[in-house]
Amino acid sequence: MTSIETNCAVVGGGPAGLMLGLLLARAGIDVTVIEKHGDFLRDFRGDTIHPSTLEVMHELGLLNGLLALPHTQAPRLHAEIARKDVTIADFSRLPTQCRFIAFMPQWDFLDYVARAAGRYKNFHLIKNAEVTELIEESSRIVGLRAQTPEELLEVKAALVVGADGRNSVVREKAGLEVKSFGRPSEVLWMKLSHQPNDPPYTMGHGGPRQGFVMVDRGDYWQCGYVVRKGSFADVKAQGIDAFRAAVAAVSPLPPERVQEVISWEDVHLLSVRIDRLKRWWRPGLLCIGDAAHAMSPIGGVGVNLAIQDAVAAANILAGPLRDGKLADRHLKAVEGRRRLPTKVTQKLQLMMRRDRRKRDRDVEKRSGPPAFMLTIARWPVLARLAGRLIGLGVRPEHVRPR
Repeated sequence: MTSIETNCAVVGGGPAGLMLGLLLARAGIDVTVIEKHGDFLRDFRGDTIHPSTLEVMHELGLLNGLLALPHTQAPRLHAEIARKDVTIADFSRLPTQCRFIAFMPQWDFLDYVARAAGRYKNFHLIKNAEVTELIEESSRIVGLRAQTPEELLEVKAALVVGADGRNSVVREKAGLEVKSFGRPSEVLWMKLSHQPNDPPYTMGHGGPRQGFVMVDRGDYWQCGYVVRKGSFADVKAQGIDAFRAAVAAVSPLPPERVQEVISWEDVHLLSVRIDRLKRWWRPGLLCIGDAAHAMSPIGGVGVNLAIQDAVAAANILAGPLRDGKLADRHLKAVEGRRRLPTKVTQKLQLMMRRDRRKRDRDVEKRSGPPAFMLTIARWPVLARLAGRLIGLGVRPEHVRPR
């Protein structure tokens, strides 16, 4: 067994974990990020980089290098309503350096952040290490143990941060209580080719019931078909032909395009739920990002909130960690700072989902889009407000100068 001592051990090499690692290392904190996979390559991860995240990258002096990587830009988000293309979110007037959402494979974004953090000698990234237990002394978390292919690691730290996603091992091992909201659902993701005459938007919600999401990946569309939680087995039982017909009915793409889904191996299941920890911390431990609050894919805001959590945590915790004076009040302050933005965002997502379910139960209105989209279509100026809520969120965070 190998023993490691560090100021802060961050579990999870996703957006929240790597951004926190970068910011703490930049502030002079010895930080170790522990990632259970050997790389960042995952299909169908949240690949949206919002204007507020791009602003954080600008404040770090990393924006130009990030935008040099292959990506697409969406100054607006669109929906198909009554066979018309309607702008439902407009980012073009935001008070930011970048007035658009950037769509970039998340592994490219994470690799870029990891390389930026790796320039600091006090930043350490350990891959292929899966956390097995937390180390507790006198009711305080003082470290963790992780298994690698070669050996068992014991990491002692003044602070352990759980940034390991909605299925967080850290929050489970810490015994933190989770509260769930709304009814879970599932999204069936697939790839469809991108052709010259396709709709000219980079992200859109297509179909009469708005049950189909499209993200422009350049040479292909990343498409999501929303189904009821636990119904994937029923969908599969009806056969791939029936599935293709159902997708074609809500997709704005030509029906023959769906024939590119050859078998169920081309369909990837993503479970969607909205939940939040009742308390994000306990002595010596803090959860951020999806580990603290799982979001719906609506608006693609999960990555944005995770980054904002990391910035707030670094701003509040860097000084106490550096001075060896970390106390419970500092962890409580991080939760206090980020709880309101989380609650407001989840409340809005739940309102949208409730509206959709209500319409789905009403047969006569079954073909109607959600009320909030109809309202925006009727009053286009509201697209700017939606752009601010999606692009910046509630209480956007800013990087403190070193």
